[in-house]
Amino acid sequence: MTTAIIDRGGRGAAQLLARCVAGCVFAVAAIAAVTLTVTIPVQAAESKAIAGLWLTTDFPAMAVRAGEATTVKVKLLNADLAPQRVTLSVNGIPQGWKATVIGGGVPVAAAMPATNESVALQLRVEVPAGAQKGTQRLVLSAKGNEAVAELPLDIIIGQSLPTRLALKSKLPSQRGSARTSFEYPITVQNESDKDALVKLVAQAPQGFSTSFTEGYGSQEISSIPIEAGQSKELKVKVQPPDSAAAGDYPLMVSASAEGAQVSAQMAIQITGAPKLRITTEDGRLSGEAEAGKPTPLNVIIENTGAAPAPSVTLSSTPPSDWKIDIEPRVIPELAPGQKLAVQAIITPSGKAIAGDYMTTLRANSGNESASAEFRISVTTSTLWGLAGIVVIVLSLLLSIGAVARFGRR
Repeated sequence: MTTAIIDRGGRGAAQLLARCVAGCVFAVAAIAAVTLTVTIPVQAAESKAIAGLWLTTDFPAMAVRAGEATTVKVKLLNADLAPQRVTLSVNGIPQGWKATVIGGGVPVAAAMPATNESVALQLRVEVPAGAQKGTQRLVLSAKGNEAVAELPLDIIIGQSLPTRLALKSKLPSQRGSARTSFEYPITVQNESDKDALVKLVAQAPQGFSTSFTEGYGSQEISSIPIEAGQSKELKVKVQPPDSAAAGDYPLMVSASAEGAQVSAQMAIQITGAPKLRITTEDGRLSGEAEAGKPTPLNVIIENTGAAPAPSVTLSSTPPSDWKIDIEPRVIPELAPGQKLAVQAIITPSGKAIAGDYMTTLRANSGNESASAEFRISVTTSTLWGLAGIVVIVLSLLLSIGAVARFGRR
């Protein structure tokens, strides 16, 4: 009896628990349904609230001095509207002022932004020289088929900041030989509130050539326009003369615009490099030789560079069947400015006929090399000349004899 009561009581408790769980699930589902029902209209309302045309700028109030111009960057946004032609205009222009809407680098009167896309524009405002100090409000308007947008802009006269530049060098000191082409990357920044044409100057020691290029360009420049608040990556190229001696050399780079100037001191460290030259005492690269006979040719090997030339090896490229012996063939070291006389023994081919021939002499020291072409005038032996005369005489005698003999018949 007691057991039956307990069983019935347990089943009752289980049924009560199941009903509670079912009620909780239903309540959660109902809350979720209510939440979804409420959220969707809110998102739709927010989306509907921002739909239309919008004109935005980072700086709606700008300072400019009388007699100058300023440019305001503007974006025209189409939010959730179909693409449409939007007419642009500027209202509130004071007498004598000039306001121009620019798009793509040219004046424009209308734009057509795609759905949820923006168009970049610029408003160029030119202030006359006699403008009074104070604030003038201009209103840029954008009128489409379905919406209109306006952007108030305050132009403050007489509070423009003076031109200010900054110049930074990433590699202010570099090292290399006199044949190295040095490149110094620099950054020039326009820290003023107006665009500036920046002039570039590099001062290097006499004989050094300098030039400026943009960071990723090859065109040489002497000045570059930089927008207000923007910077440009540039390169300063320096080429030392081949005769530059080893040592440290200064390099001063300057940027200037409208009375403002900044400079950066840099350094060039030249390690020196050899430079070989082949010549003769009188400077003439020519000589004479007799066919088949050795003839000496005196040659000068000179180091005109700023560093020693080690292990200078001498070689030649003679005409076919010629022989050239150079003594010495190897020079252990040639100091800067040193000259050394060597002798090239030239033996033309025994079969060479009289005339001019070209032969090349070379000097090599590591990566440094030099060459010179010599014109060798070849003469033949007088014995061969006499032999030729004898042959000619014998030919004439034979001819006369033949004519005399056959002439009688």
